[in-house]
Amino acid sequence: MADTARARKLAKRISQIVASALEHEVKDPRLARVTITDTKVTGDLHDATVYYTVLGERLDIEPDYAGAAAALEKAKGVLRSMVGQQTGVRFTPTLTFMTDTVPDTARKMDELLAQAQAADAEVARLAVGATPAGEADPYKAPREDEDED
Repeated sequence: MADTARARKLAKRISQIVASALEHEVKDPRLARVTITDTKVTGDLHDATVYYTVLGERLDIEPDYAGAAAALEKAKGVLRSMVGQQTGVRFTPTLTFMTDTVPDTARKMDELLAQAQAADAEVARLAVGATPAGEADPYKAPREDEDED
């Protein structure tokens, strides 16, 4: 087992190598808008999971996730060879590509927070000038017995 610091260094180096290779070496047009976001390496340094996102050509166009996944799967051997050449480790880790869902989740969370803020503003608007539904003092006072003389 390698130490976690070495695994983190190797993961960072693999991210750099794969990103650079996608930009300069691999000539697949489906990979033009792929961004490497993170890489995780197992403790034994035998497997690496590379997380990526795909950007659309414009904001209103959905990115081509299936095309990017197919292109990455096709280029996996070339990318692994480049990682092996540039890292110098005894065993080149196998590469697994996973779509990074963090940006989509963050966008959804922003939308939910905006909805909650709008709902709070509506409640605050309705509460202006409102009066309580019950009495001014909602707590019951204890009965006083006057007939005990």
